[in-house]
Parts: sequence; structure tokens; C-alpha cells
Amino acid sequence: MKAFYRISLFVISLLIVSCVQDDNGDFIDYQVAIPVTQSLTDFRASVSIEDPQPIQQPGKIYTYEDYIFVNDFFQGIHIIDNSNPENPVKLSYLKIPANQDIAVKDDILYADSGIDLVAFNISNITNITTVARLENVFPTYNELTPEGADFIDYSTFNADEDVIVGFTIETRREVFYDTAVVEASNDAGSGNTGQGGSLARFNITGDFLYAVDNFSLNVFDITNLDNPQDLGEEHVGWQIETIFSYEDYLYIGSTAGMFIYSLDTPSSPTYQSEISHIVGCDPVVVQGNFAYVTIRGGNLCGQDLSILEVINVEDKQNPFILEQYSLDQPYGLGVKDDLVFVCDQGVGLRVFNASQTPVLEQIQLFENATALDVIPQDDKLIMVSETSIFQYLYTEDGLTLLSEFNLL
Repeated sequence: MKAFYRISLFVISLLIVSCVQDDNGDFIDYQVAIPVTQSLTDFRASVSIEDPQPIQQPGKIYTYEDYIFVNDFFQGIHIIDNSNPENPVKLSYLKIPANQDIAVKDDILYADSGIDLVAFNISNITNITTVARLENVFPTYNELTPEGADFIDYSTFNADEDVIVGFTIETRREVFYDTAVVEASNDAGSGNTGQGGSLARFNITGDFLYAVDNFSLNVFDITNLDNPQDLGEEHVGWQIETIFSYEDYLYIGSTAGMFIYSLDTPSSPTYQSEISHIVGCDPVVVQGNFAYVTIRGGNLCGQDLSILEVINVEDKQNPFILEQYSLDQPYGLGVKDDLVFVCDQGVGLRVFNASQTPVLEQIQLFENATALDVIPQDDKLIMVSETSIFQYLYTEDGLTLLSEFNLL
């Protein structure tokens, strides 16, 4: 088994928390996420197909043929029949504990389940079967800090016997120090491939599945679709977040910048370059010679500045920033032809005219305060929010709403 690491950053001076004072000095109240665990044996036996149910915490979206897959953070996948985009229908719920990402090729769905990779046959969407499980291939899988929590306390977690399946949150009060404390403890290619959003950590290109965790790029050979082979991992950097493929390159987003890898040898991607930016949560999409990156500040993402960057990636060895645009609280984004779409929480879905990139002109704003991510398809744009799926048709002037589907 690969080495198993847990790293929790607790930077007190940057947290948005309540500082109080008594006779003994300054104290700080902060919200701590306590892992809810399950034995590895029970965890691996708990995958199941269930009837449709309300979503608890919408995560990432993925499309394949006439289906939309919506991740329910750390719980599983809601499967939606979108053969009629004006009236989508919930089909079923695929319970996959500790799941965050999926990717599909030729009716085989790959999903992370904590430290494992699981493959499902979805050729009969009403009778999904498990065809493979690779154990312990994601030893540093990303347990995102739950909303409302300042950090995760791993002190009681035994990684050799258990896996994290959720969290409870409690308030703690400690002496306030103005210092930082670090705690450590042990394009899709050929075939019929689906499409993920900009927040994805999984990407299928050709006969390979690429998956990023906190620090590494993991490569799987899926030539034999129902028998994936783990080819190993390569260290990329710190706090890796997203992956996007365009032509023969991978673009990997992190909280500190963007990395470019060549797929000339797809079984072993090679580092080309990187570009640094201000610290912040960072998805990236690419079209032509331009990469578009949203950087979200605040909370645990870093500093307070939130921006959209336009980066010239014509020379893969020397990317450089062309322009920056201020945003409120951006999450996912997408690009199609002359349009760039940005999910800016607290404001809505922004639509930019990108015909004169790097000059972007906002031409529309769909006010939805909880926009999370988008998938630009050939004929329509699919957006997920904290409560709904919105579908838009492309027009000469931007977008027009086709349907809204309630996930709750």
C-alpha cells in the first residue's frame, strides 16, 4: 500500500472566526470537523443501487449520452434521464461512500470511493453492476473541509483500519496566537466518453483515466475497460484541485497555480511548465491558445481577492497572464466558441463574449446565487446549483433558459 498522509492546515490568523477575551487573555472560537469513520470491510461492501432520493449536498456534474450524473458530496451519484431536456427525470441513486468524482467511457463508469477506484457497467442503466475495484490507489484522496468548518481534526482517525465517510462539527475554544500551525498525521479521445465540469478531478483521454488528488497525478490504463490498471502516480504540487484536457495536454489547477503536462506519451504525462497566481481555489478550462482560470479567495481558499484570469498557453513552455477580471465568489466555468461562462456565487451565472480574447465583455447575468459548475455541450449549457439543474440553449445573443430541474 502506498504511504498514507493526512495534512491539516490550521492558519489561525487567517480564519474568519470569533475572538474573545477573558481575564486570562485572548481566546478564539473555531469550528472543527470530526471524521465519522467506517471499517474498510464495511465501507467496501456498502455500494448499492437505490431508488431516487433528494440530494443532500450537490457536488460535481457529469454528462454521458442522455444522462446527467450529479454527485451528492461524499455520498454517491444521482442519475437523471435527460433525453427530454425540458423535463428531466430522476432514475436512481448510486450509493458510493466517500465519492466525489466520476468519468465514463463506453458504458463503464469509474468513480472514486475514498481510497479506492470502482468501475461500474451502466450499459443497462436500470441494472448497474460493479465490475472492478482497485484498492488503496488514492492514499491522499481529498477530504474537503466541510462547509462551516475551519479545519479537520484527524487525531482519532486510524487510516490503516478505517475510512472517513462524513463529519460532525463542534466548536472549540483555544488560546489565540497570531501564527500558523501545521499538523501532520500518518478532450476525451476515442470511444464514447462523457463530459465533466471544470471542477472535475477525473478525466478520460483516449485509453487512459487521469485522476488528481491533493498532491499527485494518478494514471490508469483503461484499454480493457472493465479491468483498469494502475500505472502509478506522479507528484505535481501542493493542494491540487482540478484537471482538464485539451488536445494533447493536461491542465491541472491548484490553489497556487496551473500546471501543464504533455500527453505525447499518454501512459506517462510529462511536465511542461507551470504558472503561479495568488493563492485561491482554482478550476481551469482551455480553448485554442487561451486558458481561463477562476480564482476564489476567502475562507480556506487563501486571500480575499477573487478573479477571472485569461492566460496565453500557445507556448506550452511559457504560459503568461494576459488579463484579469474581478469577480465576487467564482466556482466553476466553461468555454464554448465565443462564449465564456462563469459561476459566480452570490451573483449568478455570468456570460462573457470572448470573441476578442483576452478582452471579455459580460453580455448576460442569470441571477442564481448558488451556481456551482457548468458543462457546455454542443447544443446546450448545463449548470448545477445547490438546489437545481438549469439548462440553457445557445442564441445569437448568449443564452436562453430551457428548463430548471429541482434536485431536492
